[in-house]
Formats: sequence, structure tokens, C-alpha cells
Amino acid sequence: MLLTFALLGAAPAFGQILPLPVHGLALHGEPEHKPGFSHFRYASPNARKGGDIRLHRIGTFDSFNPFVLRGMPSLSVGYTYETLMVPSDEPLSRYCLVCETVQVPEDRSWAEFVLRQEARFHDGSPVTATDIEWTFNTLRDKGHPFFRSYFAGVARVEVRDPHRVRFVFHSGGNPDLPLIVGDLPVLSRAWWTGRRFDRASLEPPLGSGPYRIEAYEPGRFVVLSRVEDHWSKDHPVNRGRWNFHRVRFDYFRDTTAALEAFKAGYYDLRLEDRALAWATQYSGEPFASGLIKKAAIPEDRVSGMQGYVMNTRRPLFSDRTLRLALTYAFDFDWSNRTLFHGAYERTRSYFNNHELAATGLPWQGELELLEPFRGIVPDEVFSAEYNPPGNAGESIRENLTTARRLLAAAGYRVEGQRLLAPDNTPVSFEILLNDPQLERVTLPYVENLRRLGIEARVRTVDTAQYTHRLHTFDFDMTAALFGQSQAPGSEQRGYWSSAEADHPGSRNLAGIRDPAVDALVELVIQSRDRETLVTRVRALDRLLQWGIYVVPHWHSKVDRVAYWDRFAQPATSPRYGFDPTTWWYDPDRPAARELSR
Repeated sequence: MLLTFALLGAAPAFGQILPLPVHGLALHGEPEHKPGFSHFRYASPNARKGGDIRLHRIGTFDSFNPFVLRGMPSLSVGYTYETLMVPSDEPLSRYCLVCETVQVPEDRSWAEFVLRQEARFHDGSPVTATDIEWTFNTLRDKGHPFFRSYFAGVARVEVRDPHRVRFVFHSGGNPDLPLIVGDLPVLSRAWWTGRRFDRASLEPPLGSGPYRIEAYEPGRFVVLSRVEDHWSKDHPVNRGRWNFHRVRFDYFRDTTAALEAFKAGYYDLRLEDRALAWATQYSGEPFASGLIKKAAIPEDRVSGMQGYVMNTRRPLFSDRTLRLALTYAFDFDWSNRTLFHGAYERTRSYFNNHELAATGLPWQGELELLEPFRGIVPDEVFSAEYNPPGNAGESIRENLTTARRLLAAAGYRVEGQRLLAPDNTPVSFEILLNDPQLERVTLPYVENLRRLGIEARVRTVDTAQYTHRLHTFDFDMTAALFGQSQAPGSEQRGYWSSAEADHPGSRNLAGIRDPAVDALVELVIQSRDRETLVTRVRALDRLLQWGIYVVPHWHSKVDRVAYWDRFAQPATSPRYGFDPTTWWYDPDRPAARELSR
């Protein structure tokens, strides 16, 4: 069991047994770090404090309010906020930070947090239960639509005293709700009074986190400075982390310019997600002399699903047969061999690299969940393992032949080298991108589609326009990534549920409206043990796989990190991979000495 229960003092009314306050929670099992732990296992408590680190972002920003739909927020503002609890690198565990303890009954019908008396905002004002209540209600009622679905299981918030707040949950069994509310960012009600929360703003916000905004220029850079008297700097979850005196984020319009700026020394560290660039462009004098280091850091994350998402709100993409045919036209094997130096694996599941992924045929537990939907969901859910079409390095010709056969059987026909739908309209659509680097993969895909008689156009736009079009579902097909955790929960509603399909800003980019998917999502959320969760997620994965909402792309099992050699890092990396919050500046490293000359 996660929690230990005991009678506290005299027996409560009606013999009620109250939960013992604890320092941390885990969805299944117990947190790895026991009470009184000194630091996370992947942080170095003796890390040197000081020095600067320069990082980068792609795109632009015009707001420091990341909690609403409007504007292009600077993600660096996350360094200025804290949450009630914080995660480690375990599968869905949380440890108290702003809270001192948390109490959760066995039925998980509520969660009560006792706040730390010493918790302070940057202006010295205390963090109170009223701030927590106001933050929750404001995010739910005025924040990004994501919060509405994410917090849907919370019935109300009760302020019990100035430093004690209780979240009461709706009945229906969502065991991860205590962890969900533990992720709540802490905002100052007093500071926001008289300010419009639902608008974008470049006014640096009042937070309680390890950094505050020191300087900025919209669309160009943000400089964060460490709060020297930060109230939780010696807290176990922070010890050995947040080590730099300043963190600067410079913004670049595209990845090519950003890479050249890195090699020229304009910033210090980058995470490279392009295999071709990693293989061919990380060379030259700074690499040869050792001033720039390269590292491939293993990670144990669930890779999630990356691919070309088809917007089923469009009449064209409401046809599953067409969507299936489109998957046959993407030649991953050629792309991986020719463009990626064989660095990737093909994505086939929405939960790759993990026990959560559905493989083989459904076993008995999955079949029991899926059987009520037989005849409603595709027959393949029960009879076949999903694998995206491949060609084992051979020609794409056979796959295109299969696509033609599928289309012909569904009533599509070719006239004058143009594919016509059963209603005689040409099959034509736009592929929306925001990264020019994806064009080298997408244009060969467009050529294969042309051989089927399909007119596909590529349009690459800037980040602001791209974000707006996704928020308003103004696209036919786009490239996107659906990230996943090792313990999926309420966030699955935002990805797949019918209720989110038409909410602006929803993560349900495909516009999925499937009662079977809705039912499995709710069952996933209600899972009360690991075995049940795994079974239900696999069943959900099968529905998504065979729903054919995405033309799957690829994934890697390492984080590719390049950095100027002026930093040290702990001997142990987090299970989830690269984490710069645990690094520190080392003046004795070669690039640090070079910088000081």
C-alpha cells in the first residue's frame, strides 16, 4: 500500500480512521525516497553554486503568462514558479515542496496539504491556503482549456486554515487526482488582484521559484537570476539543483541558425533532435580540441507518438480507409537510411519503449475490455498486431500498390493522374509545418502521394502562426508529438476524448470522437494498481493504433547533448535522460578557462 493509516489521537466521530500525513505519494507502490531523504539520487548535494549558463529557444515570445491560451509565452518563466509537490525520475511519484505533508484517505476521495510555514513568494509574502484555492479556481475557470479537463475530477477546494487546504474529488475513482493537484503551480492571489489573468502580458510575474526574471527583450532573450535567499534552496528536492547564478535564453528563428550560433559560442548547450545534423554538422575545431563535448545520454522515457496527424474534422480525413492508405505512402526505411544515418526506430505505438505498448494480439484481460465494442471498432483491434507499413529497405512501390488497392476498394478512382474521392472531389490537402528541417522528410512523402494521384502541399509557417492554427484546428495534416508518462492518467482526456475535440487549444489534434476510446480513457484514469493500468493502456493503445489517426514517424532511445566544456554533472543521470537543472559551472573545465582569457 502507498499510505500507512493510523488513528490520530482520540478516535474521530463514527470511528473514522484518518490517514497519516506523508512526505510523498506514488500512484502505485511507495515513493523511492523515504522520509528524511537528503537529495534526489541523481543530484549532487555538493554542486558548486554560481556561474552562468546560456541556453536557446526556437521561435519567439510575447508573454510571461504560460497559463492561458492567448499569446506566445516564454517557457523560461517556469523557472520562477513552484508547485505543491515535485516529481523525481520515478514512474509518477511526487514529493512535497510547498507543502510539508499531504494526507490522502484509502479511497483517495480527497487530498489535504499542510503548507510549509516558511514558503514565500519573491516579495517576502507567505504562501497561504487562500493562494492555493485561488490558483486552482482561476486556472480551471480562466486558464488554458487544458486545465479544465485536467482538473475535471476535483469537486471543490476547501481552505481549512491559513496553511491547510483540502481538495475534494468527485466520486468515480481517479486514483491519480492527489498527484494531479500536487502539480498545481503556486500563484499569488494578492499580486494578481487588479490584473487580467486571461490576457498575455510581458510583466514579469511574482513567483516563489528558484529564479526571477532579471531582463528580457520580447522575441529575443530572457535572463533569469537565481534568488539568493530562496526559501527552499536547501530543501531535499532542490539540493544539488538550480545551481547557476544566471540562466539566459536566446531565441532563434530556426534550428539552422541556432546550431551555427552554438558552434560560434553564442550559447552553451543544446539538445539535438536531428540525427543527420548530429552525424554531419557537429565537427570542426571546437569539437576536435575538446572545447565542445558530445554525449548520447540513455533515457528510459515512454517515447510517445510522433507523426503526421490527420485532422478528422475535415471531411476528407473522416475516411479511415484513406487515412490507412496514406500510411503506406510514407517511406520510413528510406528516410532512416538516407537522411538519418540509421539512427532511429520506427514508431508503432502511442507508448513506445515501454511495457504499456500494445504488442502481439490482445490477451484475455485486454479482450474483456474491448469485447463490448466489437463491431464498432475496427476488426483488426481483435485479430492483428499493428505495425506501420515498412519495406525492409526495398522500393516503396509495393506499398503504393497496396494503397491503390485499398483506395479502389473504397470507391476512389484516378482520372487524369488525379485521385478522386467517391463523391468525385479531388483528394488534395495541405501539410502544415513549423520546422523547415522537416521539409526534407515531408517532400519525398509528398512525391509518393503524387504517385497515388494525391495533391499534397507543404506549408511551413512561423511558430506564432503555427500555434494559432493548431489551437483553432485550422490544418489538414501536421507533424506533432504526443508525449507520454510512465503512468498515464487524466491527461489522456485532453489527447483523445470526444469532449475535447472541439475545444480551442485542445491537444486532441486529430479530432477523435470515439465512444470506445472515451470509455478506455476513463478506465485508464480509474486504474488502482499497476497491472490494471498496463492492461487498460494497452487496450487503449490498440484502439488508437487501428484508428489510424497518425502516419507514424520515428523515435530514439538516447538524448543527444552537445555542450561547451565548462560544466560538471552528477555521476548518475535521471532515468528520464538529460536534466540541466542538476549541472553546475566548473571554472576549471577547458572551455571555462578559454572563456576567462
